[in-house]
Parts: sequence; structure tokens; C-alpha cells
Amino acid sequence: MTDDGQVQWGVGDGKPQASGSHGGAPATDGAMPGDDLPDLVVVPVRSVGGSPALLDGTPTTVTLGDEQVAVALDEVRSARHRFTGATGTVLAMGATGVGRMELVFVGVGEERRFELDTLRQLGAGTVRSAGRAPSVLVVVPSSLVAQAGGAGAIGVDAELAAGRAGRALAEGVILASYRFTAYKSDAGGAGAGAGAGAGAAAGAGAGAAAGAGASDSVRGGDTRSVVVAVTGDVPLDAVIDGIGKGVRLGQATWFARDLVNEPPSSLTPSALVEWVESELAGSPDVEMEIWDEERIVDERLGGLLGVARGSAEAPRLIWARYRPAQPIEVDGVVPHLVLVGKGITFDSGGLSLKTAAGMTTMKTDMSGAAAVLAAVSACGELGVGIQVTAIAAVTENMPGGRAIKPGDVLRARNGKTIEVLNTDAEGRLVLADGLSLATELQPDAIVDVATLTGACVVALGGQIAGVMGNDDGLVARVRAAASRAGEQTWPLPLPDDYRSHIDSEIADMKNVGKNGQAGAIAAALLLANFVGETPWAHLDIAGPARSDEDRGIMAKGGTGFGVRTLVSLAELFAVPAERYGTTS
Repeated sequence: MTDDGQVQWGVGDGKPQASGSHGGAPATDGAMPGDDLPDLVVVPVRSVGGSPALLDGTPTTVTLGDEQVAVALDEVRSARHRFTGATGTVLAMGATGVGRMELVFVGVGEERRFELDTLRQLGAGTVRSAGRAPSVLVVVPSSLVAQAGGAGAIGVDAELAAGRAGRALAEGVILASYRFTAYKSDAGGAGAGAGAGAGAAAGAGAGAAAGAGASDSVRGGDTRSVVVAVTGDVPLDAVIDGIGKGVRLGQATWFARDLVNEPPSSLTPSALVEWVESELAGSPDVEMEIWDEERIVDERLGGLLGVARGSAEAPRLIWARYRPAQPIEVDGVVPHLVLVGKGITFDSGGLSLKTAAGMTTMKTDMSGAAAVLAAVSACGELGVGIQVTAIAAVTENMPGGRAIKPGDVLRARNGKTIEVLNTDAEGRLVLADGLSLATELQPDAIVDVATLTGACVVALGGQIAGVMGNDDGLVARVRAAASRAGEQTWPLPLPDDYRSHIDSEIADMKNVGKNGQAGAIAAALLLANFVGETPWAHLDIAGPARSDEDRGIMAKGGTGFGVRTLVSLAELFAVPAERYGTTS
């Protein structure tokens, strides 16, 4: 990492020697950045019948300069520490050869379950096992690259599998490296973060640079570089290209996390606009447009204006439009995907006031807006070939003297009216306007992302997002994109006979359903009134938008959930549905 907090990526001239192998083809030489030796050598281990086992192609020794690490499992030590090779488990072996480098085994689970997320978890395990070690070398056998990358599946050759594997591994490293230290006095504030680097090496003496520096030094963990040494016959260029994409996607997720973690008085609607304009200024092929309160009034966004009435902070509507330099056409037309995000920068509940405990995490209520804007920021550098538009409706929900009252009626952009019986069910009110605007664009699909209901958390817990929509094909695509991105989702129905739950005596609908019944579904049924016949999917991320612990790729606080799913969806949007689950 440089003095200004930038993350450095690349591969230099030093050549580690990886000799011999376990159960497969001989391992090949790799390359290290610069002359510095790593502090740790990380080796993945599978689980076989509840016991740890080395993967095929794992080298028996790793030699760097005059130092050497012997790679061998110790059955007694493994048993004593209950190390089984299960995903997320770690066994520190210490120095096992000549010199100061230490060996660490990281479990990757059962071989039959290897997938892209296996590599993300390996990347995360590498960072977390490293502690404060400045540099780490992670050895990745070609067998893991091929199996986790999906080589042999329909449409997936060795090069594609290698690229996917490199991308997933880099995502794991970057996401697990995240720290938000802007307000930590012992970390030196905004200049104190450390980053994590990733390079890739495979083949005799091969090396290349990949990735770019992070834009904000408040992010990052203790490990400054992670070098990936791939053993066996693997397309190196594809791995490096994949690592570069994984780095960029990780940085976009960092940006979303930063927005979510920023204190609410520092991230007012106008401040959020400034953050986003600064971040997206360097994003290729992206244009922004900001609507202030006067424009919002002119455009008849009654839901957004109604929620904003109780706050001293004026609302904003953010547009971010990505138009690819090299578009992909389907039947002569470039597909258009519109993403709509809920951007409540602080939710007090309004006059339907939350409890003190209920407000403590309500700065995260703009996670949907953060996700859609961060996703668009990465589209250009990842080569997305379709048009992507993000719309973020941004305001605070406060109980000021002008706040909307239970019983008030708001008129949304499309003319439909909503009776507000609970001012703490405000997200659906601002999304009504955002979805109306999205529908007017006549896109191929709309996906909205919102921390919308506590009911979804009750149903699915804190790690799984609910997915609903009016088009089964689009819902399936969103779920496939989420699976590829390593983000868990589960479908919920939108039954016609539940529509009566939101019937109002005086308006077109009310903003709450039946007490204690199907709250997440009732909220989505309200949103369905604002998309017409346009294919639409709704992601309720109330659970996974925040993590209460450092775990795997997650850091405590905002998770950036949805960024990787949305980018994956945009990347593959033009792929025929029957090939969507297998093609990258």
C-alpha cells in the first residue's frame, strides 16, 4: 500500500519454487511481487469423511529464495485442534521448513460441493487467518480452480473456469479485508486504513499486473498483499483477468459498505449525492442527474415528498445511467435494465416512532440505494454490454412538525393514491415513485432493492434476501445471478388473494397489510401497483444488508448485499434463459 492509502496490485520478479505434488500433476513455478518474502503460506484443504486431506496437485514443498515450507498434514495436530477441513476452519502449522515463513491450512469443505463460493471463502479465510501479517502467498491447486470454476459444465471451458475462479478468489480477499476506521482515533482516522492486494502467478516465471487502487483509505484490513500461486496447467491470463474483475467488484461493494456505515448526520440526502458524484465521476460511460426538492415537486413524486416532510433535510432523487461503449444487441435492440433503490438515510419511523433500540441501526435503511448505485459504478470496467439505469429515492424519515400523519393520503407519480396508516412503512412510499419513473422508461426489466420489512427477516433470517416479482423468468434470473455472486436469496409468492390485505377504505391502497400476516408479501403487493406489465423483481434485503459479526467475507456493519447480484444480472442479462445458469 502506498502512503496515500492506495492498494497496490501486481506480480514482480521473485520466483517461488513449488516442487512435487499430492495426488496429481507436478506443481509449477510461480512469481512473487518484489523481493519481499511472504509471512504466511496458505494452502487449502478439503474434508473427506470428516478428516482433512490435501487437494490433488498440492505441492509437497514451497521454496522462495533460501526459505522453504514443507506442505504436509499432521494427523495428531489436526485431531487435537479438531481441524476437519470444513469450510472456514483453520489450522496454523507454524514454520515447517527452512526460514521464517509459516504454513496455514484453510478448510474448503467437501470436494463434491466445490463451487465459486468455495473460492470466495478461501480468499476470506486467507485474509482472516493472516491476522496482521503484511503479506500472504495462497497456493491454489489447478484441481480446485477447475472444479470450483465449473470446468466441463455446458459452455464452460478451462479458460472461462479459470477466469471465474480468479474473480471469486479476489472477491473473497477484498471483501474480508474491509474495515471502516474513519472514526477510530487509534487508527488515525481517514488516513489509517490498510489494503489487501492480490496478484496471480502460474507457469514458469510468469507474471502480470491486475487490478487498481482503492479510492478511499478508510477501507481495508491489516494484510497488505495477497499473492495467488496457481499450480498445474491453468490459463494464467484468464486467472489474472478474473482477479482484476473481482478486485473491481470488491471495490464497488466497499463503496456501498462505506455509504451504509457512515453516520446518519454525516450522510444526509445532499451529502449522499456528493459521495456518489465523487465515486461515479471516474466510472466509464456513466452519467448522473440529480433532482432537488423543487424538481421533485414538479415531477409529482408524492410518496418521496410525503416521507421527506418531517425532516429538515431536503430529499433528492439520484439517476445514474450507464450506456456501454460496446453494447450487445438482442434482436437489434440493446437491452435495458433499471435498478431502483430505497434510500432512507435515517429512519426514525416518523410519527409512528420506533423504539430507541429499533433506531440504532437505521442508518442502514439506505442500503438499497447504495447497492444499485455501487452496481452501476462497476459496469463500465467490468464490460457490461447492456444499458443499466439506477434510480435512488433519497430522504430521511423524521417526526418533525410537518411530518405526515397516520391517516394521510399520498398520490404517487403514476397517479395512484396510498393511505398511510403507519409512517414507519415509508420505504414502499418512496419506491412507488421510483418504480413509476422506471416503468416510464419502458425497460426490459426492473429490479428494486430495499431494506423493506422486518417480516422478511422473521421469515428468512439475517443472511437471506426475499425475492418476489410479477415475472417468474426474471425472478429465476435474479436468483441465478445471486447464486453465482454468492448471495443467498429465497422466493416468496405474490398471491392474488392476498391483494385484499392492502385494500383501503378511502384510497387505492393502504401502506400496511393485515397485522401479523405476510408483511413482506403485502409490501411487495403494494409495489406491484407501480410497475404495470413491465417484468419486475423485488429484493427485500432487510436481513442481509447488515452483519452483526465479522464472518467470512462479511465485516460487521453494512454488507453491501445486492451489489454483486445486480452486476451479475447485468453481465448475463442478454444470455438466453436456458443457458443462464451455466454461462459466465
